[in-house]
Amino acid sequence: MKVRSIGIGLALTGLIGTSNLCADGTIRDGVGARSIGRGGTNIAHHDNAHVMLDNPSGLARLEGEHLFEIGGHLLLTDLEYWDADNPRTGDTDNPFPIGEVAIAKRLSDDVVVGLGMFSHAGFAAEYTMNGPSPFSGPRHYKSIGALARLLPTLSLRLTDRLSAGAAVGASVGHIEFEGPYTLQGPNALAGTPTLVDAQGTGVAPHWSVGLQYELTEATTIGISYIAETEMSLNGTTVTTVPLAGTARYDSVIEKSWPKMLGIGIAHRTAADRTFSMDAIWLDWSGSYQQIDLNLKTPDNPTFQVLAPTLVESIPLSWRDTVSLRFGVEQPLANDNVFRVGYAYHRNPIPSATLTPFIQTTVEHSLCFGYGWNWGGCEMDFAYQWMFGPDQYVGTSDFTGGDFDQSGTFAAAHQFSLSLRRRR
Repeated sequence: MKVRSIGIGLALTGLIGTSNLCADGTIRDGVGARSIGRGGTNIAHHDNAHVMLDNPSGLARLEGEHLFEIGGHLLLTDLEYWDADNPRTGDTDNPFPIGEVAIAKRLSDDVVVGLGMFSHAGFAAEYTMNGPSPFSGPRHYKSIGALARLLPTLSLRLTDRLSAGAAVGASVGHIEFEGPYTLQGPNALAGTPTLVDAQGTGVAPHWSVGLQYELTEATTIGISYIAETEMSLNGTTVTTVPLAGTARYDSVIEKSWPKMLGIGIAHRTAADRTFSMDAIWLDWSGSYQQIDLNLKTPDNPTFQVLAPTLVESIPLSWRDTVSLRFGVEQPLANDNVFRVGYAYHRNPIPSATLTPFIQTTVEHSLCFGYGWNWGGCEMDFAYQWMFGPDQYVGTSDFTGGDFDQSGTFAAAHQFSLSLRRRR
């Protein structure tokens, strides 16, 4: 498919550039330079506005009466794919910008409200490779997926030690998919090789809740839950079938993003060094079993007879993961801070459903960060290196054998900058 301008409103405009690499699966390893610099840990922290995504209860413990925060990231990917028709091939160089913005206001000593827009998840890949028969020769393979959260948030300090919070808002999603593809069914054309160009955009409700508890003045624990997001993405799909021609369908992509349960702890030592750890379970097995594509009303008379409707299920069969994140912060002179972190999560994709369209196979993330004050603003910079081993496919679960005896590699570098101002 041709990639079009996403154009799905303010929640995505300028806030997301998608990638399949800064992530546990398709969920990002941290949002905001401060969190990323310490390995993505944030569930037990309250020093940034991004806690309304990671754990909305932390917002109640923010310092100051007003807080404004904006962040930007540049992601540089390094993807490779190979199979019987293609030697080891690198993806098209395409740096991705990502961003977020958040504001918070204290209404009383115990009540804080906030509003944030965050790029929470995504995937993307782009190649020019030899396609399988009957579409041999150079073909364009491309995918884009994006999820942004718009989160009105309420956070309450219930006692001197306990705070609670909730975010109830909207999730905005977009998916595009282009390339040679064998229809999987269940439909009348199952097993037929095609060229597919699909895209869809949708909005769905979002909610999350969290708690933070101060065990001591130096130690805080947190717990958070983000509900599963089920989305219907409306758009069009253009499909080309040998001998039958090309048809444009109205289409709906049914896609879910996983529920998440996380716990975290942050401890400040007597030397003012802070250690933090988060453990986050992601329900991939419940949300990434398949992607359903429903097509109707083709504009080609041949397809109106041959396949007036099509129901296509793209197999995924992902497995659950637990993301382990670790971070250390060391204060320096003049209120500067040095950060370092590490995150680990196993690859959620079984080899039988691995394709060049979704290559979220990184397993390790090394992070470094630095914070300083500039003109009354808190500035944070972070660098993140994500990598994983080569992954191999023997016999693919995809009908048609397009991805049999193939392999993939994924790595990325991300540079992040956040600005925060309090009053």
